[in-house]
Amino acid sequence: MVLTAPGELALQDVARPARGEQDVLVRVTHSGVCGTDYKIFNGSIPVRYPRIMGHEMIGDVAEPGGAPLRAGDRVIIDPELFCGACFHCRIGQTHLCPNGVLLGRDANGGFAEYLAAPASHVFPLPDAVERRAAPMIQVLTTCVHAQRQAAIFPGEFVAVLGLGVTGQLHAQLAKGRGATVIGVTRSAERRALAERLGATIAFPGGVRAVEQVRGATEGRGADLVIETTGAVDQLAAAVKMVRSGGRILMFGVITATEAALPFYDLYFKELSLINSRVARSGDYPAAIGLVKSGLVRLDPLISDVLPLDRLDAAIGLLGADGSPARMKIVLEH
Repeated sequence: MVLTAPGELALQDVARPARGEQDVLVRVTHSGVCGTDYKIFNGSIPVRYPRIMGHEMIGDVAEPGGAPLRAGDRVIIDPELFCGACFHCRIGQTHLCPNGVLLGRDANGGFAEYLAAPASHVFPLPDAVERRAAPMIQVLTTCVHAQRQAAIFPGEFVAVLGLGVTGQLHAQLAKGRGATVIGVTRSAERRALAERLGATIAFPGGVRAVEQVRGATEGRGADLVIETTGAVDQLAAAVKMVRSGGRILMFGVITATEAALPFYDLYFKELSLINSRVARSGDYPAAIGLVKSGLVRLDPLISDVLPLDRLDAAIGLLGADGSPARMKIVLEH
């Protein structure tokens, strides 16, 4: 599926990607559609055209090259490529590489039959991981990466603002680390889902959310608040509902350039603000292991499955004012 201009997708025959000496050629079987794809599609994230989008993809090895893989092995691809030579790469911050390339944005990605990727970015998938759910492991790696910086300890109260796909993943991860998890969202369906997947309790969003979180945390506030919506007012709520000396994990992408925040509370409560961006290749084995063990469940987060040639419809579902029951959209190739 080729994006030829903003808003214009076409099913086209294209040449099979050339495989470099250190690359693996993968026959893509399933891919996930996310907000980044929607922004690339509508032109708010600029790309060079024509472009094949898609950065959440799994498939079967077609040509292993020099990698310790065999043809037919199931794999997932880390789409964040890096140069390996800059300052950030040399100190292990490969996800911050200024020369980095995201497959599906800066180079052709996974909404196609084949994709070539460096062997270092191709990870085997165990049979226990269901194919339809497996593309979400890429999303899970970003949550794993973020929580590694947040240092959650058993017995802590963790509030998760927003219970979309990433909010549900954060709730499951925090539960697995031994935290008491409090979900916050306006959607009754998503609150119920979070409680089925391990949240201790979930409250409606709105004016009473701060009061309710404080009431559930012995009156002092959450030890950690994870903000997943990317909305400034939710970040302001996080400042109000976290305890003094607590932490706020700014996971949602905030694009606003101006904001009204309770800045005095930031000072007076001595809060730590933690930000995270994408993930590192080293987060993939951990994320795969979490799904294999059953500690994180992905299948309940899938709401729609469509064939690859319905990508335009999938993107339309993302852009619509849809049901709060809509979660992850997966394409079958």
